[in-house]
Amino acid sequence: MTPPNDDASAPSDPTVPNPDSTAAAAPPPPIGRGSFDHVMEQFARDYLRDRRSSRRWNLFFRFGWLALGVFAAWSVYRDNHSSSTPTGPHTALVELRGEIAAEGQASAEVLLSGLKSAFEDAGAQGVILRINSPGGSPVQSGIVFDELRRLKEKHHKKVYAVVEESAASGAYYIAAAADEIYVDKASIVGSIGVLMDGFGFDKVMQKVGVERRLLTAGENKGMLDPYSPLSEKQRGYAQAMLDQIHRQFIDSVRTGRGKRLKETPETFSGLFWNGEEAVKMGLADGLGNLDYVAREVIKAEEVIDYTPKENVAERLAKRFGAALGEGAVRALGRLPALR
Repeated sequence: MTPPNDDASAPSDPTVPNPDSTAAAAPPPPIGRGSFDHVMEQFARDYLRDRRSSRRWNLFFRFGWLALGVFAAWSVYRDNHSSSTPTGPHTALVELRGEIAAEGQASAEVLLSGLKSAFEDAGAQGVILRINSPGGSPVQSGIVFDELRRLKEKHHKKVYAVVEESAASGAYYIAAAADEIYVDKASIVGSIGVLMDGFGFDKVMQKVGVERRLLTAGENKGMLDPYSPLSEKQRGYAQAMLDQIHRQFIDSVRTGRGKRLKETPETFSGLFWNGEEAVKMGLADGLGNLDYVAREVIKAEEVIDYTPKENVAERLAKRFGAALGEGAVRALGRLPALR
């Protein structure tokens, strides 16, 4: 006879915990003051954590900006004091690179700052203006030409123009003020002329049926507007102005080069030549580079650069603001240029 199964027949004891019931999650506490305090405490902890994180990021950015300012100040100081003051005889160098414009490293302000320092240094036996430029503003070129001649007379020092790739148009305008001009046999030299370029869209607008509404006070105020027709009278005004600037350019070249210049009908036509031909035409005095002129002509082989250098703070300023005005003027494309 099989004994009865005690486990199956035994009634459940309410005092013994049920394994299945312990696995289930405990029911949430009843809503009351205790649960409200718990929620507020959690909110306060989260808020304080966010505030601490925000303060850390604020401190990080403040220290970042402070470090940037210190770095910019250090860069300015380094640029101004990086080279020791020359004590012995040497050749002074000033670089003219890129387009000659009021805003840029080839402006009259920048070039003359370096040239004045070079001329005023008692150890500088001569000044070399090393040129690699296609030209640019006739105003900036004329300012440098006049000041360069004044500095030569005041300090009784010679200045030599050394052309690398090119000294064209406004760059040659400046080079003409030098006592002597040296070029490479393949340098581009000359382009003694003036241009003013632009576009005319008035006929295109007529074809597509677009009306130009330009209001001016003064009959020539809209002169050279690309969307309006150009009258013969206005064309004559513009040409007369270009001819006058061209005449100023020619007079400066003749003054600077003197009897060395072998004029031909093409000399002032805007043509350009290589360095070898430029020497034959009297536009240059000989073939030579920076080291040759310093060593063989000036007789001071040590070369010290007086070209003003742009520091970090200036580059940042130009990137975020100063260059905008220059870009707007260039976009018009209507100012005379020596290039």
